[in-house]
Amino acid sequence: VVVGRGLVNCWGLGLRIADVTEQAKKARLLLVDGHSLAYRAFFALPVENFSTSDGQPTNAVYGFTSMLINTLRDEQPTHIAVAFDVSRQTFRTQVFGDYKANRATSPSEFKGQVDLICEVLAALDICSVRVDGFEADDIIATLATQATEGGFEVLILSGDRDSFQLINDTTTVLYPKRGVSDLTRFTPAEVVEKYGLTPGQYADFAALRGDPSDNLPSIPSVGDKTAAKWIREYGSLDALLAQADQVHGRVGEALRSHVDQVRINRELTELVRTMDLEVTLADLELTPFDPDKVHEVFDALQFRVLRERLFDLVAHQGLAPQSAEPDFAGDLAVPDRDGAVQLWLDDYAPVGARVALVLDGRWGAGTGDCWGIALAAPDGNALWFDPADLGEADDRVFAQWLADPLRPKVMHAAKGQMLALWARGWSLEGLAADIELSAYLVAAGSRSLAVGDLVERFLGKKLLADSGTAGQLSLTTDNDEAREALARTARAVLELAGLLDGLVADRGGQQLLEQVELPLVTLLARMERDGIGVDVAYLRTVEQEYGVELAKNEELAHELAGHPFNLGSPKQLQEILFGERGLPKTKRTKTGYTTDADALATLAATTDDPLPVVLLRWREISKLRQTVAGLLPLADAHSRIHTTFQQTVAATGRLSSTDPNLQNIPIRTEEGRRIRSGFVVGAGFQTLLTADYSQIEMRIMAHLSGDEQLIEAFRGGEDLHSTMASAVFSVPVDSVDAEQRRRIKAMSYGLAYGLSAFGLSAQLGIGANEARALMDGYFARFGGVRDFLHRAVETARETGYTETILGRRRYLPDLNSDNRQRREMAERMALNAPIQGSAADLVKVAMLRVDAQLRSAQLQTRLLLQVHDELVLEVGPGEVEAATDIVRRQMEQAAQLDVPLAVSIGLGRTWHDAAH
Repeated sequence: VVVGRGLVNCWGLGLRIADVTEQAKKARLLLVDGHSLAYRAFFALPVENFSTSDGQPTNAVYGFTSMLINTLRDEQPTHIAVAFDVSRQTFRTQVFGDYKANRATSPSEFKGQVDLICEVLAALDICSVRVDGFEADDIIATLATQATEGGFEVLILSGDRDSFQLINDTTTVLYPKRGVSDLTRFTPAEVVEKYGLTPGQYADFAALRGDPSDNLPSIPSVGDKTAAKWIREYGSLDALLAQADQVHGRVGEALRSHVDQVRINRELTELVRTMDLEVTLADLELTPFDPDKVHEVFDALQFRVLRERLFDLVAHQGLAPQSAEPDFAGDLAVPDRDGAVQLWLDDYAPVGARVALVLDGRWGAGTGDCWGIALAAPDGNALWFDPADLGEADDRVFAQWLADPLRPKVMHAAKGQMLALWARGWSLEGLAADIELSAYLVAAGSRSLAVGDLVERFLGKKLLADSGTAGQLSLTTDNDEAREALARTARAVLELAGLLDGLVADRGGQQLLEQVELPLVTLLARMERDGIGVDVAYLRTVEQEYGVELAKNEELAHELAGHPFNLGSPKQLQEILFGERGLPKTKRTKTGYTTDADALATLAATTDDPLPVVLLRWREISKLRQTVAGLLPLADAHSRIHTTFQQTVAATGRLSSTDPNLQNIPIRTEEGRRIRSGFVVGAGFQTLLTADYSQIEMRIMAHLSGDEQLIEAFRGGEDLHSTMASAVFSVPVDSVDAEQRRRIKAMSYGLAYGLSAFGLSAQLGIGANEARALMDGYFARFGGVRDFLHRAVETARETGYTETILGRRRYLPDLNSDNRQRREMAERMALNAPIQGSAADLVKVAMLRVDAQLRSAQLQTRLLLQVHDELVLEVGPGEVEAATDIVRRQMEQAAQLDVPLAVSIGLGRTWHDAAH
């Protein structure tokens, strides 16, 4: 504190203490051209790879934030400002009406991202500046001039070369040479080397050359070399124009005939350095940001990796947050004889006392191992031991403690650690809290639930660098440092559990946590351990067949094109489709015209050219082959695949899976069924059983909306979509045709996902007006649904959250955002979260009920998979009738709704054969 700005900035940016003295000698101002960098980021990163789970494009925000973090790390400024344009109407357009008139409208995916960038900057407490009638360049020029006069070193991060005129001995331009990661440092010497001119001459040179990006005309026949030569020869533009009659030849005539335009160019190119700004240099000083604000914004943007990089910038530069004392320190016991573990448990873990349990190890693919275990008691005392070193007595005592349901354990990400304990021959009972699950219920949608992030977010503390995250330490635990790290993590887990218990209760999620999410941990762990059988030989054959078809499609594509080409190259596809074959241009991208799947499908449907059809099939087969190829190495020695279920990823509460992601296997296509035929019943079992709910989301919508017509249709056991189509189109049920039923089905399910009239028109291939009329007719017949959807959004806007039948909340602060894109996206989430979330909760309850009854009946039948809303079980010999009865009864009774729950069940040797 006593050294002033230096230490404050050290805290804000994570500079090393050794850097403070040097930094204090010279204030360093970083000025960022916001729009310039945002546009570069947008076109550098493919929008299809950067968007939130709710569809908000984030490629520009991601690229901009990434570049900002890198620059803060590399340049270590003491002050910073980001300047933005307000609109295209500036004093320059008054001078020259065509200024920037050639610029295309911003891509729809880009719109709204500048506002999101401003939210990131606000969370980081970084000043953003914009002024009506001026451009970002003018703001930068004014601040750079003020800073230079004030003795600052100035760095300008911009992709606009007009900024080169600001370069001097204390001002450097960081110019993105390629994308958003490769920067060139333009100093006076660099400008001279590249252009043969001084920075002071650059604006004169630019006026002669013109600027296509700003729609400033050039002089015919006068290129960069000639323009630079004239400025070097005459010294300045004014001197050149004063002696224009001495310039010989055709270029001289061209210059003299364009003098007026050149003077306009020069006036527009000159940056304003004397603006009257509301901010001062003192306002631009970097100060500590509020971690909670950063977490909130980065959660919404789902920037997990960038968050880690940002906090690493602070955490890994040798500066403790607020205290020189390490957080979560305390006494640590390391057993030195058999019986020491029992003594610690007797002293610190009596019946009823919550104890944190943290493992250091690896787990996945249905099994695991651990080489370090830490326990932490409420008073901070901790115990560390290597399970391989336990004596016989301590091994027995610890196993008894683990298996005792009256000894409550607090963990983080317990499911994986449970696999490691089972691999040691231990069982785990009495799981009282899993802070990953608790944090998930408190902040659904958060992309980082690691211990370190939770400590920073909820406790305002920091785990020291070596503490890591349970299950990801991978430390050599035979040293004091590693033992202390695991003990600190255990203490942090216990402290977090106490805080999160209260937050979960405040949000009404205690019953959901205790009766659904926590019990599900053990069931999912068993499902991961058991895995599902696969026919490896069959899958190898399928992969080979896909390879043959892939080669045939590639050969056919080459034949149609008349020459070989890389079917996976967008550039070559553009040349062939739009150049050689002259097909209609698709959506424009930075590198030409898109050749994505939607574009190829449109070309296939609207032209007679067979090549797009072949390309689409080639891509489909490539993806399918990749899916099958990815399954083969995952099969264990018993020909079983063990997926990992993810309980804390989807904000709606749905389960997902990874390694392999079973939700990627198509359900309704013939190719998907072909792959599912490779999943088979295992040795010692009779058959696979699949069960899922019929129209579960529509039944939940009927229950929540209370719409009498919808409820009556379900109670009557009618074909729901035909009944609804009959009401909407005013025709008898038996007169409803397939197209009418398809449209109503698409709209009914779409409404549960916040479908708009525009979305419905795109989905059905009809006009927007026709789609709107269809929705109006639907709501006229099913007014309860209309009222429910409206009520869901308005209630969420008032309370700030949506809620499922079981009380799962999803907080949606963007419902009141002044950013239209974000507000509308939040409104769509408010529509679908209660329905999707209730369906997810109901399926989880059904899983728990089915499992409990199977175990109570002492059947061999067991749950293997949960994919979408489908359960897959392996049925023991002679248990088909009993298992079918239990599954149907428990699923139908999982919730009491105003409409009956219907369950479809199928049996078969393969997953496909068991379809229903």
